[in-house]
Amino acid sequence: MNLNHEACEIAREMIRRQEELEISVAEVGGATLIDCGVKAKGSFAAGVLFAEACMGGLGEVRLSARDYGSLTLPVVEVTTQKPAIACLASQKAGWSIKGEGFFSLGSGPARILAKKPKETYEELGYSEESEEALIALEAGKYPDEEVVRSIASQCGIETENLYILIARTASLAGAVQISARVVETALYKAQHIGCDTTKIYSAFGTAPVAPIVGGDAKMMGVTNDMIIYGGEVYLAGEGIPAEKLPSSGSPAYGKTFEEIFKEANYDFYKINPAIFAPAKVIVNNVEEKKLATAGEVNVGVLKKSLGLG
Repeated sequence: MNLNHEACEIAREMIRRQEELEISVAEVGGATLIDCGVKAKGSFAAGVLFAEACMGGLGEVRLSARDYGSLTLPVVEVTTQKPAIACLASQKAGWSIKGEGFFSLGSGPARILAKKPKETYEELGYSEESEEALIALEAGKYPDEEVVRSIASQCGIETENLYILIARTASLAGAVQISARVVETALYKAQHIGCDTTKIYSAFGTAPVAPIVGGDAKMMGVTNDMIIYGGEVYLAGEGIPAEKLPSSGSPAYGKTFEEIFKEANYDFYKINPAIFAPAKVIVNNVEEKKLATAGEVNVGVLKKSLGLG
C-alpha cells in the first residue's frame, strides 16, 4: 500500500482525460499542475477524481442526488475501508502552504512524506517512501516556482515528480471535493475528543454538493454548511461515542458558517472546532454489538446558506 503511488496514478488518469474532464495541465517549476477549477472550468467528474486522489486511492467517491425537503441537490457518497489513513493521514488539509502572495492548506498523500503534521503519523503509526508525490490545493491562483520547490523539497523528491491538483472553492470540482471530506470531518472530530481512530474499521458518508452561488469567500461558508448541516456518516469500529460526534454539539450550531466565521473576526483559529463535524452520525460499535445514532440533517440552515430561506 503506497498512497502517493496510487494518487499519482489517478493524476495521470486525469491528464489522459483532461478534455473530457474540462481540466487543464501546466508545468510550474518543473512540477505537473492539474487545474481542476482555477482557470479551467472543471467538472463534477474532476471533483470525484480530485477527492479520490486526496484519499490516496483508499476511498471510493460517487455522485447521486437527494431531496432535502423541496430542494434536490447532488450528493457525494464516500466509502473507505482504511478511514484513519485515508482521511487523517492523507485527505485532511493539514499542511499550511505559504508563499509570496499565496496561501493554501495542502491535502493529499504528499503530507505523509513531509510529515505534516508529525504527530498525526506518530499517532497512526503510518509512514511510506515514494519517489513521487501528490498534493491537493484549494486556492484561487497557482503557486509560484518557489512554493513548488519548497513542497517537493519537504517531501524529499525532485520537482518533476510532484503532481499538484488545484481548484478554487467556487468551482464545480472544488464543491465536490469539499463535500467528499464528510467522513474526514467525523474522523477529525473523533480524534479531537480522544478516540483511537485506528479502531474505526470502515466508514461511509454522504453530503450534498454546494451549488455555486457566489465567489470563493461566499462559497467557503456554503461548502462547509453542506457537511455541518447536511453530512451523514456511518462508522463501524470500537469505542466510538456517537453522541459526541455531530456538529450539533457545538455552541455555534444553528448559524451558517458564514455567520460563525464573521463572529470569529474571520480567524479560523477562533472558531470552536466542535462545529467541524457532520450533521448526523450512525455508529456500529462492533465489539459491543450495538448501534447508536446522533444528530440530524438541518434542511432549514442548508436552505438559508443557499439564500433560499
